Amino acid sequence: MAHPLHWQKSSFSEGGDGNTCVELARAHTTLHLRESDTPHTEVTMAPAPLAHLLHGIKTGRLGTGTPRCD
Repeated sequence: MAHPLHWQKSSFSEGGDGNTCVELARAHTTLHLRESDTPHTEVTMAPAPLAHLLHGIKTGRLGTGTPRCD
């Protein structure tokens, strides 16, 4: 039997009742992401790829221009 996920809103959400945020849930070793205005569409991944994605976003490596390989 599948357990319901406990979704948490991003700390960068506007905080209102609108659908303006990204939500994250964890189930064992898998993370689930969704946008609040489309809650039935989820992206599922392991924690390490998500950490790499967030690092790329925070360091500006996912912008336009020439990709960097470090």
